Order: sequence, then structure tokens, then C-alpha cells
Amino acid sequence: MTEPLLNVRNLKLDIPVASGTLHAVRGIDFDLKRGETLCIVGESGSGKSLTSLALMGLLGKRIVRKADQMTFDGTELTTMSAKELRKLRGGRMSMIFQEPMTSLNPAYTIGDQLMEALLLHKPVGREAARARAIELLEKVGITAAESRLGQYPHQLSGGLRQRVMIAMALMCGPELIIADEPTTALDVTIQAQILRLLVDLIREMNMAMILITHDLGVVARVADKVAVMYAGELVETGPAADIFAKPCHPYTRGLLRCIPLPGKTERGSELGTIPGIVPSLVGEVSGCVFRTRCDYAADACRNAIPRHTEGAHTFRCIHPDGMRHAEEVPA
Repeated sequence: MTEPLLNVRNLKLDIPVASGTLHAVRGIDFDLKRGETLCIVGESGSGKSLTSLALMGLLGKRIVRKADQMTFDGTELTTMSAKELRKLRGGRMSMIFQEPMTSLNPAYTIGDQLMEALLLHKPVGREAARARAIELLEKVGITAAESRLGQYPHQLSGGLRQRVMIAMALMCGPELIIADEPTTALDVTIQAQILRLLVDLIREMNMAMILITHDLGVVARVADKVAVMYAGELVETGPAADIFAKPCHPYTRGLLRCIPLPGKTERGSELGTIPGIVPSLVGEVSGCVFRTRCDYAADACRNAIPRHTEGAHTFRCIHPDGMRHAEEVPA
């Protein structure tokens, strides 16, 4: 059996705040093999982006990170020095940030920013770095690539800036790419192009990808594995086909009911909703944090919640069969 490229066990992130400690991420587990795409999905504020920053070692100084295990290709990330992490970031692990206009430096040309990572991590000269930058700009679908090197970020459209960010992440041929909602600021047509581009590049280069999103429609198109995150913990994980065909956690089912289905959702009909708001994670957190919004909550939900596993499909709920006895989610 192939060993996972990335292995995370019991990752916790705590943030000191005025009223106590905010338990932003609470004991999450997942792994990822080469060539796989894992989608982490959930509402805003569920801890998705913080998880990605923890993997990259880019957390703020006040955030306390703990993990039983967090390995990349067999190397423990939590014990790496700052120098070792800098060597890993951009070289073997890359990140595509959420908003390209704020991620690209407005004072430097596109060419300088693309070439910087390669010059830092690989023993190449400027001419080789420039050639690599042109090659990748063409690969991500940017025409007149050579002339773009001298342009500044504000001279490009949102879609082109996002393509530049993808090219930048690929400069050193990484083994893992983390994409944090890379299509949020783009229109629907450009979203589809960017997602197709990412999927094609991942397959061509046999890289692993973690895609962070709140859009289950996107997940259905690209994911091999899905991790559903709510209030800092993973409530359900498994192969994408299983999550969509037989969701077990009430939160997962609620998310799926919010998606319009082509050919099935009637025009003008109301989509599903999840009532209530995400609870505060400051101070002691116990039981199922979704219980205040769940139609099937019981007194037992205030206690420790068991984890059920069926093959590669795992969920946390007091009901051993999940919500399969409840109303069916449209396929």
C-alpha cells in the first residue's frame, strides 16, 4: 500500500482571546496520497483556512498549534526549524491563496514574482527561471506569456491574476498544492476554467491537492476525498462518491440540501437552509457542537460523540447509522 504523502493526526489550534481560549481547530485527522485531491468543505469560520496555514507553518505567533502527528513525506512538520520550513514552502509544498490581488505584490512585476521562488529554491540562473516562468504561464492558458512578465498585477484581470498565482505555485514542481478557495472572486465561467486547469495539472504532474471551499458543487466536480468541517472539527470524511451518495452527518445533509440540482430543482422553488448560527468555540466545548442547529438532536448529543467508520467513510454522530433513517437527500 502506498504511504500517504501527508498525514495529520489530532491537529489542534488554540487562539488566546480576551474572554478565554478560542478552540479554532479541534482534533482533526486526515491523510492524502500523491495524485489525490482532498476537498475540505464547510461554512465560513469553520477552521478550513487555519488548517491550511497550519500545514504551511504560516500561523500567527499567538496561535498555539498541537498535533500528535503532522508529517509530509515522512518528515514531521511540527518539529521543523524555521529555516527547514522555508526550504519546504514554495519548493515541495505550495499554496494558492484566496485573493490574488492581495497575494501578489503590486510593486513588483509578474516576472519578478514568478522567478523569485525558483531562484530561491533551485540552483538555476535568471535565464532558466525566466524560461520556466514563460513555460508555466503558457501552460495555465495565458497568451503572449513573455510580454506578461513585465506587467504589474493591477494590469491583469482577476482571472489572469488567478492563473498567475497557479503558475507561481507550480514554479518549483511541488508535490503538494493547497488551494484556499481559489475561485471565490471569479465569475462562474472563469471559475470553471480555473478548476479544470487545476485538475488537469494535478493529474499531469501527479501532485496532491487540498482544495478548500464552501461550494459543494465545486467539490462534486474535482474531489477524490471529502472532509466536511464544522466549528473546528471534521464531522464526516470519506471518498467523494460515498459522501454525495450516502451522507451520514446531519450537517453534511443540510449542506447538500442547499445546492440547486440541474433538472431537478424547479425554478422559483426554495432551497434548503440550515437554521441557526455556528456556536462560539471560546472556553470549554463538549458534545456535538451542531446539536443547537440539528433537527435530530437529543440529550445524548451533550456527551462525547462516537466516531463511526465504514471502510474509508467516517462520521461523528450518536446515531450509528447516521441520518439514513431520515428523509432522503436528492441525488
